[in-house]
Amino acid sequence: MKYRTIPSDLFTSNRAKLAAEIPPNAFAIFQSAEIPWRSADGSMKFIQNSDLFYLTGVDQEETILVLCPGHPDPELREILFVRETSELITIWEGYKLDKNQATEVSGVKNVQWTSEFESFLRRLARQFDHILLNYNEHLRSAVPINYSRDDAFRRWCQDRYPDHTYGRLAPIMHRLRVEKSETEIELLQTACDITAKGFDRVLKFMKPGVMEYEVEAEFLHEFVRHGSRGFAYEPIIASGKNGFILHYLSNDQRCEDGQMVLMDVAAEYANYNADLTRTIPVNGKFTARQRDVYNAVLRIFRLCVDELVVPGKKMKEIYHKEVARAMEDELIGLGLLDKNEVAEERKDEEKKEEDKLYRKYFMHGVSHSLGIDVHDVTPSDNMFVENMCVTVEPGIYLPDEGFAVRLENDIIVRKDGNIDLMADIPIEADEIEALMAEAK
Repeated sequence: MKYRTIPSDLFTSNRAKLAAEIPPNAFAIFQSAEIPWRSADGSMKFIQNSDLFYLTGVDQEETILVLCPGHPDPELREILFVRETSELITIWEGYKLDKNQATEVSGVKNVQWTSEFESFLRRLARQFDHILLNYNEHLRSAVPINYSRDDAFRRWCQDRYPDHTYGRLAPIMHRLRVEKSETEIELLQTACDITAKGFDRVLKFMKPGVMEYEVEAEFLHEFVRHGSRGFAYEPIIASGKNGFILHYLSNDQRCEDGQMVLMDVAAEYANYNADLTRTIPVNGKFTARQRDVYNAVLRIFRLCVDELVVPGKKMKEIYHKEVARAMEDELIGLGLLDKNEVAEERKDEEKKEEDKLYRKYFMHGVSHSLGIDVHDVTPSDNMFVENMCVTVEPGIYLPDEGFAVRLENDIIVRKDGNIDLMADIPIEADEIEALMAEAK
């Protein structure tokens, strides 16, 4: 594997937290992800089910975890099933974990082959009445497009054992995964550090005439060179008017002199993800107007990091109230909103958030949870908690002026002062210009 060995203590601790939430008469089952198929006989990159990785650290397909903390036999309270390998599999697919290696990675002492799972489940189902199963209940998820291994198993299990009662694992896992351990924070920091190296490379590379996909390639080169499997998400390299498209993915246009280029791109490391956005002048020099808008976004960013993102505050509250008010003031200062019209609007408590004047220039949220998933799980009450990792990403979008600015860093929420995992990545306009000038 590309990344350094993660201490198995992390996964042992994570399982212990979950085991404490499982009733004595119940057991829980987690399935790995499938290898995604592209077409014909071609497959895409395997990305492990986030919950299974959080609990085991095992990064391969056909893996199953069973937790049964109420079992009278201590050896059967946690069992890991992994795919049995062979000489043929090794030749065609590479090395897979044997039982001892699976124990070293996960800390689970009882490791069996996946082929033995069904017979084990039959025995366990005779002893326990309640089965906890996993399902994608992420707040941003709609009806699942892909039929996952968890989905298939849930239907199979309920059909095979209809007289058992079933429970949901997702609410428990969401609560546990939100707060990041020190080991997880270190992994996130590594992903951010690799991202920083990519951004430094791009600052030296950027100039009028380069293609957006060339910029994308510079990032990827540096990410993979430092142990990342690649992008944490599909990269956005949006020059000029492309910056108005929030999920722009084409990356096929030329970066022209005088334009700004908005880059929302970051590295993955050991299944943990960074999330960075920077907006820089293609020619290395902000115009006066570009700098004014840039600094307005930067002030909103600083306000969020230094004052608004705190444990115990609802995530939506800072956007709909405090960030919205600060953004209105910045847009007034930029001549984009009328002061009197904004004052009148503020009196209208019935006006919908999406219809407010500032939403013409700033139409998205300012923060989301980050971790094993780029849009990681969030607390059910949507509240910032201690040691949660979140993004801060304000922006201003000016279609009539031909450019957009968005800035984004990754923050560990702390009651005694937030930790900016990207504090060393240049963000001040003067610093950006100075570093770009050095490369000329």
